Parts: sequence; structure tokens; C-alpha cells
Amino acid sequence: MASLGVLLLAYGGPNSLDDIPAFLRNVRGGQPVPAPLIAETTRRYQLIGGRSPLLGITQRLAAKLQKRIGTRVYIGMKHWHPFIADTVREMSRDGITHAMAICLAPHYSPLSIGDYRAKLDAALRDSEMQINFVEAWHTQPQYINGIARNIRATLAQFEPEAKIIFTAHSLPLAAREPYETQLRETAQLVAQNLGLRNDRWMLAYQSQPRAAGEWLGPQIETLVPQLARAGEKNLVVAPIGFVADHVEVLYDLDLALQDLGRANDVRLARTPMLNDSDAMVSTLAELVKERNTQYVIREMES
Repeated sequence: MASLGVLLLAYGGPNSLDDIPAFLRNVRGGQPVPAPLIAETTRRYQLIGGRSPLLGITQRLAAKLQKRIGTRVYIGMKHWHPFIADTVREMSRDGITHAMAICLAPHYSPLSIGDYRAKLDAALRDSEMQINFVEAWHTQPQYINGIARNIRATLAQFEPEAKIIFTAHSLPLAAREPYETQLRETAQLVAQNLGLRNDRWMLAYQSQPRAAGEWLGPQIETLVPQLARAGEKNLVVAPIGFVADHVEVLYDLDLALQDLGRANDVRLARTPMLNDSDAMVSTLAELVKERNTQYVIREMES
């Protein structure tokens, strides 16, 4: 009988300020890291507490999911410890023969999810483990419901109303599909769940690096001043392309974008991330149940 496991894949982040140079080298594929980039990245992490919260969030999520589905759940990070290859070796030592791999990013692009798949395939080169790889889960009902619930709670802060801006990480235009289409599908499903008029929400992109070429837009940094000039005073930002707190939420949205909002006389609120919430655990449990009937899904304990 097959020994089953689940592998959650996440980006990774430095556990301390001292980790930042090595972390950035991993992100850059081993290439040297310019000193100004190290300094700026260090500054941002200092402002959000000196480390990434991503590992702790992912560990808690894995523990809750393991309790829910009744089988081993592992985590592997693309750019920091525990690396995907190290986790695959651990799974093999544990006797796992069949596993489901789920990226903790709902929308597919070859530059993001495709890179996770490539790293996982390389780690499996000398392994007989069979992997069921989930490429996208952007319409999963519990994910949609969780985002809608968080937006509804955030909207309660505003009177009479606010405009919703759904955000995701920008990518080069060459990698726009199916990423852009899937993001719009998610945004439309959430908007329908909330009963939003089409003129009360929009999709924007964030965290574009300083790189050449054309990127998906509009960028939220240019959008906020435009909306302010159009008379919008209240904005709710819902980062649907991310599921957990990390630097591109805690710095890019909570600090840099808030400064931009104040400079343009706009009140701006960011919705909570799903992190290790019941909605996120239920989303992953339903994915496992749908994709592989060998897994036994236990009822959530109260």
C-alpha cells in the first residue's frame, strides 16, 4: 500500500537579518548581490520586525492540515530553508511513496509555479516517489469565501463605501497567461460573492522589481494617485495573489503604500491574509480530497 504525504511549497524568506545576503543569492540563482540591494532589503526587513514570518506561518498551516487530513504534511521552500530538495530527501527517508505537491500561490505562471515544479523535478531525479502536482487552485470555493469574508470585515471600517483593489505580484508581459486570466477569474468570483458593482473593484499589480521590459499593470503605486484625483477617498487593498504575510505585504502594502495613500489624502486599508486560518486549511483539505481519493479527510475539530 502506498505511503501518502502532502508537500506544501512556499517561497521562503530570511529568518534573520544576517540571512539576507545568502537569501538574495538564492533568489538570484547564485549570482552576486549588489550591496545597494542588500542594504535596501535589510532596511525593509528591519521595518517589519527583522525577519520573514513566512516559515512560522507555513509550519502552523502544515500542522493544522496534517491534523485535518490524517496524513503527513511537509513543507519545502524555494529560496530558503527547508529547501525543496532537503524536504524530498526527508520524505524519502520517511517512506513516502506518493505525495501531492501544492504551491501556496493560487495562480499559475511559468515564472512562478513553473519554477517550483522545475526545482521539485530536479529533487526527484533520483527518487521513485510519485508526485501529483497541483498547478493552480484560484477558484477553490473556500479560498474565495475566505478572501470575501476578510474584505467584508475590512469594508466595515468605511462609510459610506470603499473601492476594492485586488492585487498580485507583477510579472513580465511575456509570462502573462494564464496568470492574468486566472487572477481576473478570482477577482470576479470574490466580487460576485460580495455583490460588488463592476465599477467598485479593479485588478492591479504590485512589487514590480527594477527590471527591463514591459510588465503587467496597472501598478498600484500609479493607480492610487489616479483614483485620488478621480475623487476616491477610501480604498481597500486585497492581495489575492498572496496567501500569507511576508515582506511584499508587510512592507510594500502596509508601509510604502500607506505612505502613498496619506500623501494623496486617501484612506487605505489592507485585508488580512489567509495565513493558517480555518479558511486556508479547508482550502487545502478540499484540494487534497478532490485530487486524490486515497486521502482520508477528517472533520474539523471544534
